[in-house]
Amino acid sequence: MTDLSQFDLNGASNPKNNIFGLPFTEEEARLVILPIPWEVTVSYGAGTSRAAERVFHASMQVDLLDTETGDAWKKGIYMRQPDKKILMKSDYLRKEAELYINYTSKGEMLEKNSFMCKSLKEINEGSANLNKWVYEQTRSLLNEGKLVGLLGGDHSTPLGYFKAIAEQYGDFGILQIDAHCDLRKSYENFDYSHASIMYNALQEIPQLKRLVQIGVRDYCQEEWDYIRNSNYQVIAYFDRDIKDRTFEGQHWKQIADEIVSHLPEKVYISFDVDGLDPKLCPHTGTPVPGGFEAGQIFYLIRRIIASGRKFIGFDLDEIGVGDTDWDANVGARILWKLCNLLVASNS
Repeated sequence: MTDLSQFDLNGASNPKNNIFGLPFTEEEARLVILPIPWEVTVSYGAGTSRAAERVFHASMQVDLLDTETGDAWKKGIYMRQPDKKILMKSDYLRKEAELYINYTSKGEMLEKNSFMCKSLKEINEGSANLNKWVYEQTRSLLNEGKLVGLLGGDHSTPLGYFKAIAEQYGDFGILQIDAHCDLRKSYENFDYSHASIMYNALQEIPQLKRLVQIGVRDYCQEEWDYIRNSNYQVIAYFDRDIKDRTFEGQHWKQIADEIVSHLPEKVYISFDVDGLDPKLCPHTGTPVPGGFEAGQIFYLIRRIIASGRKFIGFDLDEIGVGDTDWDANVGARILWKLCNLLVASNS
């Protein structure tokens, strides 16, 4: 174990250490953060492929005292460096995707352009390879007994991790914090679009027994029909309905406990930051008015843990890159809380 006797948890963070200024190696850490610098299929704002670097820098301003989880961080939190090959592949395929989206948005026929057909095939193959890479990386970490947090990148990135989680834990459920359903069969003909992550998870992972979505406020007819015909495999708490219930006098505790009641014994949290009020994530890829305060989500996670359910992993995605570090600052604090809650609940 790391000797913390000379570590000053009250002082300024040492940027030569790892994330949050912590002095752990990967071997020593209980929890490993895997950054995924990928944003090939984003459909509006870009930049999230480089969010992990910004979050790492901003994390040096996070105070380490967490009265909710005690000294959970002392069990070790470590973040790997973003893989430069993955980032380079993302940058290349993102340019291909931009050309493709621009072409098809004008109503041009895909079949008439062999270059665009080739680009689409290459993008879909690249995304499938990324899923395989994420699966292999997270499966290896889980096999070593590590807890894993995934840091995107866009919201397409955790599919491989979902599959590794399913192998490790068996039947489980996902709590999805998101402004969107992400239940499209495909979007812009991209098989593994950020707008299709939950559709793909439900189709490819039989161990995923329940998906509970909260904060959704932007969705299409296809997704609405999917939810209605899912036989309650998907339960959506739309932002409007949550707001209406609070306007009419219900407390967040009552709603939170109702949400928790729909989750199975093992719970994975998929956190797209656009599920928050856009004032907290102004440069996220697809911001939508409405959403949660961060404290509401942390309270809900604590209610999940208090219920006796097992918190087994998380991903944090779609953190934007703007002219200031505000998005990264908020992202770093969300990441800190998620890490501590996951470690503390798996003592």
